Amino acid sequence: VILLMLLIMESKGVLDKFLFKILIDKGTEFSSGAIVYSQFIGILTIMAIVFAITSVASAFSRWFNVHLINRMEANMIFDLKKKFFSHILNLDYNFHITHKTGGMISRIIRGGSAMETMTDALVFNFFSIMIELTIITFSLIYLDWISAILIWITVVLFVSYSFYIQRLQEPYSLRQNSSEDIEKANIGDIFANIDSIKHFGKEKLIEGKYEKFSEETRKSQVNNWDYYRWMISGQNIIIAIGTFLIIFFPLMRFLNGDITLGTLSFVYTIYLSLMTSMFGFIHGIRGFYRAMGDFQDLFEYGKIEKVVQDKPGAKELKVSQGEVEFRDISFHYGRKKAFNLDKFSLKIRKNEKIALVGHSGCGKTSLIRLLYRLYDVDSGEILIDGKNIKEFKQESLREELSIVPQECILFDDTIFNNIKFSNPKASRQEVFDAIKFAQLDRLIKNLPKKENTIVGERGVKLSGGEKQRVSIARAILANKRILILDEATSALDSETESEIQKNLYKLLEGRTSIIIAHRLSTIMSADRIIVMKSGKIIQEGKHSQLISQQGEY
Repeated sequence: VILLMLLIMESKGVLDKFLFKILIDKGTEFSSGAIVYSQFIGILTIMAIVFAITSVASAFSRWFNVHLINRMEANMIFDLKKKFFSHILNLDYNFHITHKTGGMISRIIRGGSAMETMTDALVFNFFSIMIELTIITFSLIYLDWISAILIWITVVLFVSYSFYIQRLQEPYSLRQNSSEDIEKANIGDIFANIDSIKHFGKEKLIEGKYEKFSEETRKSQVNNWDYYRWMISGQNIIIAIGTFLIIFFPLMRFLNGDITLGTLSFVYTIYLSLMTSMFGFIHGIRGFYRAMGDFQDLFEYGKIEKVVQDKPGAKELKVSQGEVEFRDISFHYGRKKAFNLDKFSLKIRKNEKIALVGHSGCGKTSLIRLLYRLYDVDSGEILIDGKNIKEFKQESLREELSIVPQECILFDDTIFNNIKFSNPKASRQEVFDAIKFAQLDRLIKNLPKKENTIVGERGVKLSGGEKQRVSIARAILANKRILILDEATSALDSETESEIQKNLYKLLEGRTSIIIAHRLSTIMSADRIIVMKSGKIIQEGKHSQLISQQGEY
């Protein structure tokens, strides 16, 4: 429909110039006495009616055309951003810890803008001039075929030269995008670490670091933009030669009496109009190539496939007993042999509270990541209620687990919404019960907006202990059969920790619990303590047993 509207609009542009040709020819005939006054007035009346009708049709077409384009572009941008946001969101955990957030944001937003640029170039520059050129060609073949050939030669040379320069410019455009992505990614990294910069007084150091990234962007921009010098100069030479030929040959034919003055004026006005469109076309080419470069960066993400895949026909997991077993699992992070788990086995019974202890890097966190299927084991099986977790959808697996992580990262939202995130269907009273359980009620009582207080990006407005209590409340509200506490009280003061631990003991009742901790007070009450070293179990038992033995514990 958009192309149909363009056809009407471009036909109107050519028709106006054809009416002007008739006006000149009939005016010449009237002034020479070839036609009488009444005939000339009749012709003018018909021309006025045709002009009025086509003007109304063109105005409607233009309105409807923009109306449709606005909706088409908005829908395409929405679809593109939604597609790639969903794709990136669902990529493996390893992808997200190896790619900078600022770069991902930059590519998604630039990809959305590129969709608008590309669509505008196609509709307003490419399709419109193709339709205009087709109508002009047929008109000139009827009136003056030599002019039609000359215009086509000029257009072909103009477009070919412009495409050639654009092809030369393309790698420099991609290089500019790359340097801009690196700059934006580092800006995001810098502002995310503003506390460290302020604490160590390194503003000048960071300014110098940013200046280097910005300088690379500046150089790539200049190298990219300099190609425009060659494009505009070459285009002007081609247009100058074409203009001379278009003026010379039709003028000779007019002097020889082969064409009328009206036809001559039609050729000139058509040519001038077409050259204006040609510059718009070249602007569209620049926008199109820039959009393709922007898409290429974004589509690189589209080529990345998930390593941790759901099996075809994977089912939803529902945990009934809460029994967890690591059966002869082996795993390593790429080539980092130091983080190997080799033939590791551990069975956690229903409702059992086990504690994983050991020096940093012994494999405690790796076990949790494998249980969550953030990574897949190289060999062996991880079972829940006797069923291999690979048989189930990843999202359903994670929905059946609850965790209090060591580092709690919060959304820039209210305390209430951050807690409710783990269970969107929870009632308001259930959220407040979780708040009270996590000893957050006293904090909230002293805040101006109570539970509706915004915590800031990543929860920066809260202390470490306060964020950890939000994390505990979130896990409580999730209310799952399997609960993981990863240094859950490490950021709390002793008094608050003591109060929360009393409640945690109640929370752990009737649940299978995996506790990672270094504080003795956190692990003493565990049913079983697993002591790990270099990815292996070297001791296990209750605290009272292990404390009396020689060994790592």
